[in-house]
Amino acid sequence: MMNRKRFLQLGALAGAVTSMGGRGAYARQLTKVNGPVVVSTWDAGLRANKGAWEVLGKGGTALDAVEKGVMVTENEINCCVGLGANPDRDGFVTLDACIMDHRFNCGSVAFLERIKHPVSVARRVMEKTPHVMLVGSGAQQFALAEGFSLESAELSPDAKKAYQDWLKNEKYEPQINRENKENQGHGPFAPSQINGGWNHDTIGMVALDTNGNLGGSCTTSGMGFKMRGRLGDSPIIGAGLYVDGDVGACTATGQGEDVIRVAGSHSVVEMMRQGYGPEVACRKVIERIVKIKGPDVNKIQVAFLAINKHGVVGSFAIHKGFSYALKTNTAEKLVEANSWFK
Repeated sequence: MMNRKRFLQLGALAGAVTSMGGRGAYARQLTKVNGPVVVSTWDAGLRANKGAWEVLGKGGTALDAVEKGVMVTENEINCCVGLGANPDRDGFVTLDACIMDHRFNCGSVAFLERIKHPVSVARRVMEKTPHVMLVGSGAQQFALAEGFSLESAELSPDAKKAYQDWLKNEKYEPQINRENKENQGHGPFAPSQINGGWNHDTIGMVALDTNGNLGGSCTTSGMGFKMRGRLGDSPIIGAGLYVDGDVGACTATGQGEDVIRVAGSHSVVEMMRQGYGPEVACRKVIERIVKIKGPDVNKIQVAFLAINKHGVVGSFAIHKGFSYALKTNTAEKLVEANSWFK
């Protein structure tokens, strides 16, 4: 918990770091990157970044890269993003996604069923409609009109087993950083293998291209066994994703309700606008969530991942265990983020 004294100490320290451009021991992050860079959430981001690099490495746009990158994860049917994911409490998989470029163009879909690539539908919403968000049957109708195929409604074998197990008690208890540490980074794993399920049901990606332009995307199946109709932060511009071409970009992962409460990704970008480096900006918004949640902060995980217009990357989480994937011309790795609780 954070008391007044601790809060004031952090404020003074953050101010000192700001005078150094947001770099230093308090804000462990990369120096300015020459060339394109892409970062994405969790270990699945390693594979997603490879897809994005097929675009960025050839001088393509950040917008194309962040779409192609997360499509890799949407294709991993046994993963917890996409049609192979855990269903809601009524047994249906519903998908959410959004995408945004450096000029504030953005598109989003939510509560979308039986469409394999919601991020691509979100991009069509951005480019072909006067709207930002389409939901439910309207989003599906639009996707079909745009040539997307209607996929089977049958659950994947792993999701079906996890759902049957959940039905025995019908109780939802989020677990922090639920993952298979022994197999981290080596492909998708069955929910039944990992303490009864995943909570890595989101991938967020932000990128900077060779022209210095930013882009971001986010795609999710939402919480496994959520109430029918529940939406988290992922499809909400300003919560799960925000991009400002003059400042930077940010994406979020974790308990979506608590990201929404603070307009998380937009808040991080606004902190960067004030001069904070990406990691410090992420930390300051995490501090806000910690203060709001009080003792309940021990029950949730939230993490932010940001990049500024110079290609400097930073991340911060509530609890230890959040990692993000990084790829540049000279590096490709999984990085464990700093956290409020060690």
